[in-house]
Amino acid sequence: MIPAFTSLRHFGTTTMRRAASEFRMTVPWGEMRGQVWGPSHGRPVLCLHGWADNCGTFNTLIPLLPKDWRFVAFDFPGHGLSSHRPDGCFYTFPLYVADVRRVVEALQWKRFSIIAHSMGGNVAGLFSGLYPEMVEDVILLDTYGFLPTKLTHMFKNMRKGINDQIDYDNQLDKRKGKVYTYETAKERLKVANPSLSDQSADILLERAVREVDGGFIFTRDFRINLKNIVNNNVQQCLYIMSLIKARVMILMANDGLFKTFTLPDGYGDMIQKGWTDQKATILNIEGDHHIHLNKPESMASIITDFLQSHSPDKTESESDNNQTSKL
Repeated sequence: MIPAFTSLRHFGTTTMRRAASEFRMTVPWGEMRGQVWGPSHGRPVLCLHGWADNCGTFNTLIPLLPKDWRFVAFDFPGHGLSSHRPDGCFYTFPLYVADVRRVVEALQWKRFSIIAHSMGGNVAGLFSGLYPEMVEDVILLDTYGFLPTKLTHMFKNMRKGINDQIDYDNQLDKRKGKVYTYETAKERLKVANPSLSDQSADILLERAVREVDGGFIFTRDFRINLKNIVNNNVQQCLYIMSLIKARVMILMANDGLFKTFTLPDGYGDMIQKGWTDQKATILNIEGDHHIHLNKPESMASIITDFLQSHSPDKTESESDNNQTSKL
């Protein structure tokens, strides 16, 4: 049991249109950091960012959502301002799920909703299947929550990921973070993420770089780029999905992730059917992969209406309010 906020320190920030506080939560390998909006007694909503992004991805969306809700967005380990995993460790989805579990344990949240983008949606899908009693609602932003891998590729990926990790470990003493000017760091970020607007890139860079002598270095751990050694095939994904009890809404951008990323033949249709069987709401919206950050007004009302159409019952709300009052 993690003591509630014995290691959590808050910091004010004035960089956003809506007041937020920053926290630091101690974990065995260092700390996890993030941002908090809204009153301690507000409806709890956890926000999970995408791969190679950070919790700043929600900085423009959350100010447009109800101000009496409690939003917590954190940087996954190896991302943003959170500590990197220890040397020799892998970055896998089960570990990201464990990170979520640590955060909600510290928050003392028993029931909450999730808003998740891209990779964060895959973590949300797995978490919601493993802990269905904890999750009331899930909103997936440009992700189907599961990315199944062909069975024939699963163990090839595992072999490659292990080899990549060992190669990386063997070169640790030679690795130094490349120093960039702010503008070249921004250019690199936008080349890797063509959907980012200029303003959105600046927002992500608040947590994506830190200043050193001579310029800036990226804060993320290079190991997040290595091949993931833990994959699920489509049958496993559909089974985990069947365990989810939460209401689910999926907002897919018509010029988003699946414009450039393709699932194995037929897998996308199978995942969509799985969600349909789960009575999920699936909507297509105009925009790109980072539409929630670039133009949040296009989806803020949709998200609010969906969550407001199902409010936690009074007993649960009062319980959550008492628990979150320590934040």
